[in-house]
Amino acid sequence: MDAKIQNAIPANFVMISGSEDKQTSADVGNVGSFSLPDPAGKAGGACTSALLKVLNENQGRSMSWIDLLHRMRSILKSKGFDQVPQLSSSRMIDVKNPFEIVPQESQGRRRAVLIGINYEGQQGQLSGCHNDANNIKRYLIGKQGFKEKDMLILIDDDRHHSPTRKNILEAFDRIVEYSKSGDVVFIHYSGHGGRVRDTSGDEADGYDETLIPLDFKRAGQILDDDLYKRLVTKIAKGVTVVVLMDSCHSGTALDLPYEINATQSKMSLNQGFNSGLLDNATSVIGCCICAFYLFQMLGSALD
Repeated sequence: MDAKIQNAIPANFVMISGSEDKQTSADVGNVGSFSLPDPAGKAGGACTSALLKVLNENQGRSMSWIDLLHRMRSILKSKGFDQVPQLSSSRMIDVKNPFEIVPQESQGRRRAVLIGINYEGQQGQLSGCHNDANNIKRYLIGKQGFKEKDMLILIDDDRHHSPTRKNILEAFDRIVEYSKSGDVVFIHYSGHGGRVRDTSGDEADGYDETLIPLDFKRAGQILDDDLYKRLVTKIAKGVTVVVLMDSCHSGTALDLPYEINATQSKMSLNQGFNSGLLDNATSVIGCCICAFYLFQMLGSALD
């Protein structure tokens, strides 16, 4: 199974999600309660705020992945939130290893896609997602060595790229195109997340998890199947991808095979992970190889 997973998912993905698939997330009215820098009475997502609080308090000291989850959960509980942060990955990792966004040996480029959607003027409008994206941007630049010119920011504020379905998917396409072995990619999504009935038969719980773009009423939602096929399986081998999903029902938003939540102590294979995804990926690769040789044979015959 591990070999098939590495073949289907070449890059090293790690995703921190704000809640399990069955849970909803929350907006925080004032991130000042999380002791974030310059809160100015602004709102923010509970998951993003908790993560940044832990990182700011830690001040660069070594901290394990499981410590990060436990500390996020403790902060959320202390403020009345029942959501359980979750970690999922494309590789089985020892969660006692140090948390890191940029591996120490990394010499490549650092790129980011930051998405914050407040759905201004729509029913279900949020108030903290723009602030989430900007806070993460400041953290990545100030603490992780990212550069603003290497960030693609999608915010519904009429100043940035609009977070429409088309623009979000094209942002992921660009990250896939540009990223090379040794690079680091950080992806942050703060907005509404949803669940829809699975029609492809690849979800153990019968539901696909979704991201809800700004224009979802017209263009539709973005399924976890779309993210898996268009992003997860496409990024090159040797790229480190860290994802922060601050939305409802986000636990398996990338359909990654390994997982652990903040109530556990050891990572395990996601029992809902569908190995058929791997077979499909292998079949696609096989078809491409067969097509390549077929065209070679046809070319020789025409010569």
